[in-house]
Amino acid sequence: MRRSEGSVWTKERPNNAFSFASDAGRRSPRERSRTASDDNTVGGVRHTCLVSEIELWWFDSEGVNRCTVAELPALHRRADGFCWVDIPSWSDAVEQLLSEEFGFHPMAVRACRERNHVPRIHVYSDHLFVVVHAPEIGERGHVHYLELDQFIGQRFLVSVHGPLNPAVDPAAARREVDSVIERVESGRLRPASPFALAYAIVSTMVRNEAAQIAELAEQVGRLEQRVMAAVNTAPEDFLNELFTARHELLTIRTMASQGGEIFQRAVELVEFAPPEELRFLHDLRSQYERVERISHSQLEFLMGVTEFYRARTDTKMTIAAERLAVIAAVTLPVTAISSVMGMNVIVNDSTHWAWLILLLAVMGTMCGILLHWTKRLGWW
Repeated sequence: MRRSEGSVWTKERPNNAFSFASDAGRRSPRERSRTASDDNTVGGVRHTCLVSEIELWWFDSEGVNRCTVAELPALHRRADGFCWVDIPSWSDAVEQLLSEEFGFHPMAVRACRERNHVPRIHVYSDHLFVVVHAPEIGERGHVHYLELDQFIGQRFLVSVHGPLNPAVDPAAARREVDSVIERVESGRLRPASPFALAYAIVSTMVRNEAAQIAELAEQVGRLEQRVMAAVNTAPEDFLNELFTARHELLTIRTMASQGGEIFQRAVELVEFAPPEELRFLHDLRSQYERVERISHSQLEFLMGVTEFYRARTDTKMTIAAERLAVIAAVTLPVTAISSVMGMNVIVNDSTHWAWLILLLAVMGTMCGILLHWTKRLGWW
C-alpha cells in the first residue's frame, strides 16, 4: 500500500523557478560553466559553496556527462535520461536543494541531516528513500557505521553521505561511490536507469562487506592455529583478540541482516517502478542475505574456537586449583599440631625430645595418608 504523503515531487513550480533555464541549452559549455561558478544559482536562488560540495552527472543514450549544479533545473525538464546528484557533506544549501529543488518529504530530509543508527526506507508515489550502512573497522576493533542515503526516482538518483565520525577518513565514506564513478567515467559501467545506478553503488558496498568478512576469516584462521598449537600467550590478550574479531563479525552480520530486511520491504512496497527495475531490489536483498549467512557461519566457527580455548584454559585452572588444594590438605594437620603443641614441646630451657619425636611421627603419618588419598583421587 503506497503512502499518501509520498507525492512530494513538485511538478508545478513558480514561473521564476526556472528563470535561467530557458536559455541554458543555447549557452556554450564554457558560458554555462562560468555562470555556475560565478553565480552558484539554482532555481533563481543563490547557494554559497554549493557547486564545490555537490557533484552532478547526466546519463542518456549518448553516454554520461559531468554537469554543474546550475544546470539541474534544466535537466529536470528533460525526459531523455536521468541525473545523479552526489552530496558528500551536509549544509544549509544542501537542505534547501533537497527541499525546494527536488521537493522531498521533510521527514526524509531530516533523516539525511541526522545520524541514523539503523537502516530505513520510505516509499513515496514516484520515488524511494533508502538509508543503508557500510562498516569501517577502526582502532581497537571499533566498527564505524558509514551512512549512505539514497533518493531513487524514475529520472534521478540523489545520494547523500550521512554524518561522519571525525575519526573516520572521509575517503572511506566515499569508497563505493568513487569506485562507481571511476567505472562510469572509464566506460565499464553504463547504467540505464537510476535503479541500475543505485544497484551498482549498493552492490559495491555489499562486496566490500564480503571482502571484510574474508579478511576476518583469515584472521580467525590464524587464531584457530594458535589455539590448536597451544601457543603460550597471555590469556587476557588472546581473549581480547578473539572477542574483537567476534565483535567485528557480529557488527557486519547485523548490517547485512538489516540491509536485507530493508530491501525486502522495498520489493513489497515499490509500485511505481517497472518489473525490470524491481529485479535490482530483489538482487540486493539476495546479496545481503548471502553476506549475512556467510558472516553467521564464520561467527559460529569463531565461537567454537573461543569455547575450545576457554575450556582448555578453565581445565588448566581447575588442575592448578586441585594441586593447591592438595598442598593445603597436606599442610593443614602439620600447621594445626605445630601451632598447639609447638610452644609446649620446644622451649628455651629444655626440649621434650620424646614428645617431639612422637609429634613429628604423627605429622609425617598424617601427611603420608593425605598424599596417598589424593593420589588415588588423581589430584596429582
